[in-house]
Amino acid sequence: MTRLIDIAIDDSTLPPPTPEIEQERKVAIFDLLEANSFALPPRGDRAAPDGPYRLNLAIRDKRLVFDIRTEAEAEVAEFRLSLGPFRQVVKDYFHICESYFDAVKKLPPSQIETIDMARRGIHDEGARIVQERLDGKAEVDRDTARRLFTLICVLHWGG
Repeated sequence: MTRLIDIAIDDSTLPPPTPEIEQERKVAIFDLLEANSFALPPRGDRAAPDGPYRLNLAIRDKRLVFDIRTEAEAEVAEFRLSLGPFRQVVKDYFHICESYFDAVKKLPPSQIETIDMARRGIHDEGARIVQERLDGKAEVDRDTARRLFTLICVLHWGG
């Protein structure tokens, strides 16, 4: 599989991010660029352009937009995904993260671990939805799907 070498977030249609959201974005992008697996399947009888790829991720018209380009910025693909399948899991993830951050401040490690396990489970569900929604459009491994889900959450939080 090939990979992503650059990720940009187009938040021009969203309210300005809070410092916390901006930090989450930076961490998610860093983690994704450190290790990812992203490939485009052939389209009909045309082979997909070779990677690595640049990804511009945005929310436009209530859709998640993946704008994929080559390293030289040539347009490769753009696909728009409905946000509907992500809404509940993003909401659940946001709430469990709030609980986790609150717990870290005042609860014993055993209770923090329980909340963290629930957080990881919701994150896994989000990654599964990412892979399902990208099926036939892009091939990503589980870890890449998890990191993309984090970016999707950050985009939601910013909007």
